Amino acid sequence: MARVALSAKALVSVAGEGSRYLAASAAALAVDFSVYVGLIRLAEVSYLVAAPIGFILGLAVVYALSVRWVFTHRRLADARVEFLVFALIGLAGIALNQLVIYAGVEQLSLSYEMAKIVSAAVVFCFNFGLRKLVLFRRP
Repeated sequence: MARVALSAKALVSVAGEGSRYLAASAAALAVDFSVYVGLIRLAEVSYLVAAPIGFILGLAVVYALSVRWVFTHRRLADARVEFLVFALIGLAGIALNQLVIYAGVEQLSLSYEMAKIVSAAVVFCFNFGLRKLVLFRRP
């Protein structure tokens, strides 16, 4: 019985972190998407160049919010190492982002905005899951 109660408590904790991570990701996506569309429309930059620039700026926003507001536990004491691992997961997210956007635009004929929205959903799940498992759980 105690195991069930612990599991329910852990589930509530993860759900709370997940909802806060969703809000943090929405803020990061707002920065990411604004830069992405702005570079394409205002600076006439290729969507494949604009995507990682926006993504990196969004990464900085989501990291700051993650360590200050989203997650209750941190596994690493050294913030520099933590950010490095966080960023490496983000780099894997960038690769996934590029793949989904490319496939959406080139293979599925989606608009670049729609491809970015699809990518954001996929990368959100990937980043939250991996960051929670690797960085933000009890040691």
